[in-house]
Amino acid sequence: MPHFSPFRRAGRSLRVVAGSFIVAAGLMSASAASAEKLTIIVGGMEKQIYLPAVLTRELGYFKDEGLDVELINTRAGVEAENELLAGAVQGVVGFYDHTIDLQAKGKFIKSVVQFSQAPGEVQMVSAKFADQIKSPADFKGHTLGVTGLGSSTDFLTHYLAARAGLKPGDFSLLPVGAGNTFIAAMKQDQIQSGMTTEPTIGQLVKTGVAKILVDMRTPEKTVAALGGPYPAASFYVQSSWLDSHADDAQKLANAFVRTMRFIASHSAAEIAEKMPKDYLVGDKDLYIQGLAEGKAQFTPDGRMPADGPETVLKVLAAFSKNVQGKQIDLSKTYTTVFVDNAAKTLGN
Repeated sequence: MPHFSPFRRAGRSLRVVAGSFIVAAGLMSASAASAEKLTIIVGGMEKQIYLPAVLTRELGYFKDEGLDVELINTRAGVEAENELLAGAVQGVVGFYDHTIDLQAKGKFIKSVVQFSQAPGEVQMVSAKFADQIKSPADFKGHTLGVTGLGSSTDFLTHYLAARAGLKPGDFSLLPVGAGNTFIAAMKQDQIQSGMTTEPTIGQLVKTGVAKILVDMRTPEKTVAALGGPYPAASFYVQSSWLDSHADDAQKLANAFVRTMRFIASHSAAEIAEKMPKDYLVGDKDLYIQGLAEGKAQFTPDGRMPADGPETVLKVLAAFSKNVQGKQIDLSKTYTTVFVDNAAKTLGN
């Protein structure tokens, strides 16, 4: 019988273990390689209106679908839209109204998952000018803050003014972003009124810098301000990408619909616990309060609200020369196929 030294036996054992590590590493590498890498740009990740994007990542739902999703930030939806059209990203978390505005320009994008049924936006007025600006009719002669020119805050501000009987030349718009830049513009009197979201709203009110003029954080208040439901925050992609990447779109829809269900079934405090701490801007209680007041804006299932697209088209057509006189096919601006499939997959 041949004699094997313990050193030879140990060497063979080491080779077996090493081989196991190589196989395991290969499996891990293959698993990592199988994850789809997708880049989604968000028109202001710190805004509560776009909370579903970050919450989906934090809950691990992208990974559950085998997706490797990178979320990148920009300060306004119009910038995100441009990145999508340039092919730099696969999708955008931004306002649905861009789908109509772009179709009027001959470009086609489509909302796949509808996050909200109200804008979640508030028209604020500087406390210093609250006696002068008591309604949108008083915008005349003043400078109004928006996140960016051509953004959804731009669209909504123009509509509030038009509904009050004003013309575009009656007031000025200044792009000031959101958060600290918006607050600074208000404090420095660069703007006398402006449209923004939580958590900026709460900070302005708490510090006494500004007051609420027009509130569009709930469906009911939105109907009062805009004349109907206004689907806003959504996940949209180029129609051509959707046609060729239906599997990826379905996985994203599955993840996002799970998040919408999570939001619907959890309190503002429970949702805030899942968010990165820097999103709370140093005041967790204020963040929770703002989320509680605006939580009704979110859809419970990712579906487009009935009559929502028609309201958005009406709003844009009231002032936008891009949209006026154009034939808009609303059926090409959104789809419910992927959220319907997600509902079947997820069950009740």
